[in-house]
Amino acid sequence: MKKKTFLMINVLMAAIAVFGQTKKPTIMILPSDNWCTQRYFMTTFNNQGTDVKVPNYQQAFQEDTELGQVISKVGGVLTSLGYSLKDAEQEIKSLSVKQAEDNVTTSKSSGAQLVESPLDILKRRMKSDIVIQIWWKLNRESAGRSASFTLEAFDAYTNKRIATSAGTTKASSDAIPLLLEKAVKENIKPFDKQMSEWFADQQKNGREISLTVRCWDSWDKDLETEFGGEELTDCIQSWLQKNCVNGAFNLSDGTESFAQFEQVRIPLQYDKGRAMDARAFATQLRNFLQKEPYNITSKVIIRGLGEAVLVLGEK
Repeated sequence: MKKKTFLMINVLMAAIAVFGQTKKPTIMILPSDNWCTQRYFMTTFNNQGTDVKVPNYQQAFQEDTELGQVISKVGGVLTSLGYSLKDAEQEIKSLSVKQAEDNVTTSKSSGAQLVESPLDILKRRMKSDIVIQIWWKLNRESAGRSASFTLEAFDAYTNKRIATSAGTTKASSDAIPLLLEKAVKENIKPFDKQMSEWFADQQKNGREISLTVRCWDSWDKDLETEFGGEELTDCIQSWLQKNCVNGAFNLSDGTESFAQFEQVRIPLQYDKGRAMDARAFATQLRNFLQKEPYNITSKVIIRGLGEAVLVLGEK
C-alpha cells in the first residue's frame, strides 16, 4: 500500500512539474533598422502619401553573408531557453515590397488610406509574439577584433520595447557569428527575464491591441443610433466589456461617426489554440453586429497584428 501511495505521489509531482512549466513566447529575429541603414539595405515606402525609408530585409538576407549566420547563432541561444523561433528568412523570400505598396484601401467616409509596411505584413503572416532586432558592429583592436551588439525585443502587436541587452565582446580571432553567440550567452539572463515577465503579463491580462470603429458616409445610421434604448457606442462597449480579458479597454476618443478604443486586452488564443490578433477580434465584433437587433453590415480593415478598423454600413 505504501509503495502504491509513493508511486502515486511521484506521478502527481511529475504532472505538476510539467504543467507548471512557463510557456515561452514565439520570436522572430531581424536586423535592426540602424544596421540596415548602415549597409544600405533600405527601400522607399509610400505611407499615405509620404515617402518613408524602411529596411529591405529580402535584400539584406540575399546579399549579406553574415546576417543569416548571426541570426542562426542568436536564435540557437534563445531556442535553448525554450523560445519558439520562426524563420524570418524563409518567410521573407515569399514577400515582395510591392505587395505592401499596393495594399492600399481608401475609406469612403474620409478618403483616408490605410497601408501596411513590409514589416507589418511579415509580422501578420508569421504571427510571432516578439520581434527581436539585432545590431552589431566590428571593432578592430590590438589584441584582435571585438563586436559591439544590441538586442532589442518588441511586442509584435504594439511595437512597444519590452527588453534590451547591449555589450561588447572580448577581443578574439573568432568569426563574427561566434563572437556574437558568446556575447549573447553572457548577457542573455536579464534579457530572458524581461521577456518572460512581459509574456507572463500577456497570459494573465491579455495582449494589447487598438480598435477603431468608423462609419461609411453612405450609411443611414451612426454610433449615436439607439438599439433597445442604448446608443450603438454603448452597445459596443458592453460587448468589449464581456469579451476583453478582465474587461480591460479604454475609449480614448469618439464622436457620432467614430470611436477609438486603445489598450484593448484580448485573449492570446481562440478556437482550439489559434493565435488571436486584432483582425480575429474585430471579426468577432463584426459577427456580433450582424445579428439582431443590429443587422449591421461592416468591413474589417487591418494594419499588422495589433490594429484593426471596423467600418460600419457596408463592405
